[in-house]
Amino acid sequence: MIRGAPRQCTSQRGGILASLVSLLFLIVLCAAIYGARRPLLRLVGESLVVEDPLEHADALIILSDDNFFADRATRASELFRQKLAPVVVASGRRLRPSAGIAELMEHDLVERGVPKDRIIRFPHDADSTREETYALLTLVVAQNWHSVLVVTSNYHTRRSRYIFQRAFPASVRVRVASARDGGYDPDHWWENRRAIKVFTHELAGMLVAMWELRSGARYEAPSVVYLCAPPMPIGGISYRRKQHSEGSAIVVYTG
Repeated sequence: MIRGAPRQCTSQRGGILASLVSLLFLIVLCAAIYGARRPLLRLVGESLVVEDPLEHADALIILSDDNFFADRATRASELFRQKLAPVVVASGRRLRPSAGIAELMEHDLVERGVPKDRIIRFPHDADSTREETYALLTLVVAQNWHSVLVVTSNYHTRRSRYIFQRAFPASVRVRVASARDGGYDPDHWWENRRAIKVFTHELAGMLVAMWELRSGARYEAPSVVYLCAPPMPIGGISYRRKQHSEGSAIVVYTG
């Protein structure tokens, strides 16, 4: 028993030393993460923001729910003045039977120098980016467009590109342009309560989009009913979802 005591003490000292080394490593790691927290958070915030190389397209499309300062409309008007597309689609949710976000966006675009006859209002009842994308697909097909430039808020660009590139056929080239957003600064998003909410919402939305549009997942695209023959003229276009016995149908009103 006495002979085994030194060996036991050595084993205990070795265990204590290993624990101390592990604890020290954990403290150093935590200190390093804390010291690099700002660059890491900035990197995470910037991961939501993408912008494709901008090329001439058949149409500019502004996604619904522009902010109070009309940053999406501002960005789209800049791109229109650069002659990157001949028309601008103002896609917006209907708030009333005769008015909605599309009309507000049209007003913002006109204020920023886009001629009214170059704007296509596209009111719809879509309640998600995916539904809005499939609604816009009906317009793109009807107009026989082969390329679109999608304008949306900076934090919404990555998810929008992911959805559009999977929902649109390969024959339609999709590019995404980022509009600055006063409520989301990717370099300081963690310092603002609203920006934190935006970030968590987008992160959750991206996970949902990846699940819904995963390889092999089935999406039953609704049928389309036109109340006038395409191609559609520039002007007001309305998209609605209608339920019928076999599922949902899109009714597109023009004029």
